[in-house]
Amino acid sequence: MRILVLGSTGYLGAHVAERLRALPGAQVLGGGRSRAADLEVDLARVGPQHLAKALARVAPDAVINCAGATGGDAVTLAEVNARGPAVLCAALREAAPAARLVHLGSAAEYGPGAPGTRDTESAATSPAGPYGATKLAGTVAVTGSGLDAVVLRVGNPVGPGAPPTGLPGRIAARLREAGDDPEAVLRLGDLSAHRDFVDVRDVARAAVLAATAPGPLPRVLNIGGGRALPVRDLVRNLTALAGFRGRVEEAAASTAGSPRSAQVSWQCSDITAAEEALGWRPAHTLDEALTALWEGGRTP
Repeated sequence: MRILVLGSTGYLGAHVAERLRALPGAQVLGGGRSRAADLEVDLARVGPQHLAKALARVAPDAVINCAGATGGDAVTLAEVNARGPAVLCAALREAAPAARLVHLGSAAEYGPGAPGTRDTESAATSPAGPYGATKLAGTVAVTGSGLDAVVLRVGNPVGPGAPPTGLPGRIAARLREAGDDPEAVLRLGDLSAHRDFVDVRDVARAAVLAATAPGPLPRVLNIGGGRALPVRDLVRNLTALAGFRGRVEEAAASTAGSPRSAQVSWQCSDITAAEEALGWRPAHTLDEALTALWEGGRTP
């Protein structure tokens, strides 16, 4: 089975590609902007006809699209998260209409959740900012493409290799800089928001299951931890793992922190459908994910 992983050198894509390489009978092809990629492509720039010709040469049985942007201005987010999936779908319809497409979406597409509730895949979508809005546009392009496609709406991924562009990776990087300095101060924004954290290795396993599952799948499946935890707990656990001896200063919600955290105080996904369709449930706890994140970045 030939499986093309787009965004194969990114955080999620690298884990997906690694898991696929352990799959018997799988021929894994990497796609992305690197010249070393099996398929050199920038979904934010490529035209559908050019991409279709490239896909015809590769002839994938399945495509897992892990390419995406989490930061940048609205134009950048739209080019990568909305235009990219639309171009990919147009190219696949022409070059490989029978290929299974697995697209990684985001739980941010739902927007603010009601405290104590879990969003099912049929919940209303009301993203709070450009990131969630552009990811939702990508999802609409995929689900309306007419292809054999599924969108995995991923919660907040955490685990080994987490980049500093996200909160877990950023906190870990700052803790490493602080070392064992008892005078160090970790100044953070408001940490009262609740988020649904999921280990990146569990996300990769879900993507592989979706790419190789027989028969059609639901158009959208939630992939998360299935429970909402305070961001404050994540910070507390990471500082304990680091043996941080300094002080954490948390700003009030009204004075600092990300605008999205203030607008989305609760986010939690119902993962029942993923268990029914893929036999998938998260295998790693948040503690295990944070331990892998911290240990993976330690200097030997």
